[in-house]
Formats: sequence, structure tokens, C-alpha cells
Amino acid sequence: MSLVIFLVTLGLALATGVPVAFALILCAVTMGISLDLFDPQIITQRLVVGANNFSLLAIPFFLLAGELMNAGGMSRRIIGFAMAFVGHLRGGLGVVAIFAAIILASLSGSAAADTAALIAILLPMMRESGHDEARSVGLMASGGIIAPIIPPSIAYIIFGVATNLSITQLFLAGIVPGALMGLSALMVWIFLARRENVRPLPRRDWPARLRALRAALWSLGLPVIILGGIRFGIVTPTEAAVIAAVYALVIGVFVHRELKLSALFMVFRNAALTTSVVMLLAAAALATSWFISIADLSGIVLDMVAPLVDSPRLLLLAIMMLVLVIGTMLDMGPTILILAPVLLPVVREAGIDPIYFGVLFVINTAIGLVTPPVGIVLSVSAGVSGVPMHRVAVGSLPFLAAQVGVMLLLILFPQIVLGPLAWMR
Repeated sequence: MSLVIFLVTLGLALATGVPVAFALILCAVTMGISLDLFDPQIITQRLVVGANNFSLLAIPFFLLAGELMNAGGMSRRIIGFAMAFVGHLRGGLGVVAIFAAIILASLSGSAAADTAALIAILLPMMRESGHDEARSVGLMASGGIIAPIIPPSIAYIIFGVATNLSITQLFLAGIVPGALMGLSALMVWIFLARRENVRPLPRRDWPARLRALRAALWSLGLPVIILGGIRFGIVTPTEAAVIAAVYALVIGVFVHRELKLSALFMVFRNAALTTSVVMLLAAAALATSWFISIADLSGIVLDMVAPLVDSPRLLLLAIMMLVLVIGTMLDMGPTILILAPVLLPVVREAGIDPIYFGVLFVINTAIGLVTPPVGIVLSVSAGVSGVPMHRVAVGSLPFLAAQVGVMLLLILFPQIVLGPLAWMR
């Protein structure tokens, strides 16, 4: 009965346009009433406890770091560096987009910000070279969703907080799958670009390449500091987020000198607005999770999928198909916060490594960022490029198909994730 109440309340609230955070609070209220535990004080306390989590502090600092990097010219230098080395190849601008997306993903972890930066800088050049407009934007949108998969990732922080898993291990486990996601999109682009009659960029000589490398050196140093510090236990993910924000501020103001003090107010304002949305959502979801635990919804779901528990790959495939469908209707944060606490006990019962499951879950929800009707990266891509959303969605289909193929490959061969994770541990 509790499961039905939860699903009906959430479905009706979302269908009538209630914001996700308030829909989750409404779920907590209705479940509290059904369990004879309703008390406004309990709801309030769980909201406060949900937001009062040290690990969640990483979110505002990583968001701030992303804003500072875009405003301070770090993102533009990364793209310039990639263009100097691979821009002359056939379809080279698309190759630049994927390489730059992977590097940017290791800096901020924000899919929307990375996609916007890629499109704003590269799309005019891709249009001039004769590339198909919708396909080019679709490629950069598919490149942007690598950001939540390669650390540092806000999605892994949310998943770790929602499930009490190690955020550090989620970070380390996401490196190889994120690179594979980029490689799959790159291979599809190279195949499709051969059929286009485009004018490649001139080959840069080595002095020009070295100048591009020198310009991007400070930007390239940040992922080394973040991932190296986390890998060797020098900093926690939250401390790494603070370092990233301070580093981006110092480089933008004092080294590149593109980040003016007058622009800092808007940078901090944008980061604060995004943080407020994420934190309210996290607090509401974690309050609802408390009632989910009391109602033992995980046990109810486990009873429903009991025939699949003895076949972990089949169970995982069924769960991923469910998450993929839900991800087309919900944003990444709500999908993680609603489903992860319910599904993780089921996965544990089947003997599936929870860190491995977390990586697959985040990959799945990242793909949902480019699928209509809700995909936030799809909306950002259409807004920045001026290309209609339906054309962007069609243009991204070949790359999304390849990335879904990577997810299926990871389901069939878990050691692709677990092997490198064991080595990095």
C-alpha cells in the first residue's frame, strides 16, 4: 500500500506541474499519514537533517568552480588546446569537441555548463566548415553528458549522499566509463564525418601547438590536482571542490586576468541560484527517503523482482531499462534521489557491487539529459545554438545509441569498471 501511495502521489504531483522538490515533500506527508507518523515537526527535522550533510558542501563549490572557469577563460583555453592538436583532422572540429568535453568534464562536472561552452565556441566554426548543424549540436550535447560521469561529478556526490556510499570510490570508478562514453561518440562522429564534404582546419605547426599548450597549462593542472589529491587520500571530494573553486578564482583573476572583479557578483549569484535548487531538492528527497525506509519500500520492490535476483545481469538490465525510461521524464537529480535508495538494497541482495551499480545508474541518468521531453542538456543546446530542440534530439541519436551501447557493454562485462577501480584503490 505504501508503494502505491508513494507512486500515485508523486505521479499526480508531477503531472499537475508541482515542482519536484515540493512533490517529494508531498510524498513525505502522504506516506507519513499512511504510516500514522505524520507530524510537521518530523518533516521539518528530516528536511534540515537532509540538507545538513558535509558531503553536500562539495556541490556549491564545484558549481562555483564551473562558473569561474567559464568566466575566467579556462574553458576557452581547453578548447583552443584541443583544436591546436587535432583540429586539422577530417571532422577535426568534432574530434576537438569530444576531447575538450572529456577535459572539461574533469574540471567542473556540470553537463549544462560544459555543453554551453562547447556550442558557443565551436558551433560557428562547424557551420562555416560545412558540418550538418543539428548533428554538430547533437555531438556536443552528447559530449556534455560525459561531465556527470568523469569525476569530479555532482551526480556521484548526490548518489553517495543518498545511498551512504563512498563518493571517493564512485569518483575513481567513473574515470574509465566516462572515457569510453567519449570514445564511442567520437567513433560515430568520425564515421559520419567521412560522408560530409567539409573543409578541415589548417594544420598547426609545433610552435603554435606549444603556445596553445602553454595557454591551457594552468587549466590542465586542475584535474591533476583534484583527481591526484582524491586518489592518494590527500583530500576528500568536498575539500577538492573548495580547492577547485579557489584555484579557478586565482587563475581567472591573477593569471589569465579575464575574470574581472566586477563580474564576480554574477558568477557567485549564478552558482548560488543553482545550488539553492539542488540543495532544496536533496533535502526534500532525503526527507522522503526516511519515510521510504520506515515503510520498507525496498523490501516490497525486492519481493516484486525476486525471480530476477538469482540472475544479476538480467536484474541489472531490467533496472537500467526502468531508469532509462524514467530518466526521459525526470532530471538527473530527482531520478537519483528517488530511485537510488529504493533500488540499492535490491542490488545488494543480488550480489552486485554497489559502486559499480552507482556508476551505471549515473551513466543512465546522464543519457536522460539529452532525451525529450525534460532533458536539460537538450534545452541548453537548443537555446545556445538556436537550433530547434527536435532537430537537436534527432542529431544526437547516433551518439546516444553508441553511448547506450557502452552501458550495455558495462552490464555484460563488469570488470571494465571493477578492474580499474580495484587497481586505483
